[in-house]
Amino acid sequence: MTASSLIATGQRVLDVEMQAIQNLRPLIDAQFAAACQLMLDCTGRIVVTGMGKSGHIGNKIAATLASTGTPSFFMHPGEASHGDLGMVTGQDVVIAISNSGEAHEILAIIPVIRRRGAKLITITALADCSMGRHADVALTIGKSPEACPLGLAPTSSTTSTLVLGDALAVALLEARGFTAEDFALSHPGGALGRRLLLRVDDIMHKGEQVPIVQTGTTIRDALLEITRKGLGMTTVVDADGKLAGLFTDGDLRRTIDHNLDIRVTPIEQAMTPRCLTVKAGILAAQALAEMEARRINGVVVVDDQGRPVGAVNMHGFLKAGVV
Repeated sequence: MTASSLIATGQRVLDVEMQAIQNLRPLIDAQFAAACQLMLDCTGRIVVTGMGKSGHIGNKIAATLASTGTPSFFMHPGEASHGDLGMVTGQDVVIAISNSGEAHEILAIIPVIRRRGAKLITITALADCSMGRHADVALTIGKSPEACPLGLAPTSSTTSTLVLGDALAVALLEARGFTAEDFALSHPGGALGRRLLLRVDDIMHKGEQVPIVQTGTTIRDALLEITRKGLGMTTVVDADGKLAGLFTDGDLRRTIDHNLDIRVTPIEQAMTPRCLTVKAGILAAQALAEMEARRINGVVVVDDQGRPVGAVNMHGFLKAGVV
């Protein structure tokens, strides 16, 4: 095959699968709303099951539900017949997936699911099938041609099922009032979770780690404090302990340019008096955004009285994985 024919085949697959999704749109109807309500009323878990390619899609649907506020897990129908049905309770809702609606592995476990008192939602191509007839709510994806030229490999059908699962998950997300912070709580190990969960308090240097010098301190002694604390800067406070300014390596360069004598010049003549400050409790990502907007490498955290209680530089954000 030539490059152009390969490209044409790829584009044809996209066209066929996009049409399958378009065909799915009118099937998002009262049955869809009923399925959502059944899941919202569920006091247990959403148990998703499916065989073969439908199982792979079911696994993804279960993961999406779980990460968006609907407790869910995947149960392999073959393993269910050998003990895993013990995971299903009368408080659960089972979503069973099969394009044909005749998967014998699923049909074999439906009687036990019903006996346990769990509700059953099916996702099949057509409602008139064995699985659909046993369902509390029968969702359908319609009968669209597969993108495979043989009409055999699950392509359009699995895409439509995945999209329907996403539609369920997002509808439930909105119905529950699920927030970005809720999402982050399910993803604490990822970059998104860190950006949405980490507060500046979690990564700032605090207590004795905060570089602090009094007004009147010489630039030389301020440099010694910077060296001791290792943040590349020092806060400058007045007699009441309130932040008067910040001295950084940029200020040091300007000091050298102005030929100031660091041994006798007080720090207030070289510091930046109106430096960026943030309050404890704000998101680390928000503090970082303010730093980037000002094109600076450090920020001071102050309390309600304007006293420095913490400091963090760009290295701290990098180390915490916020950047």
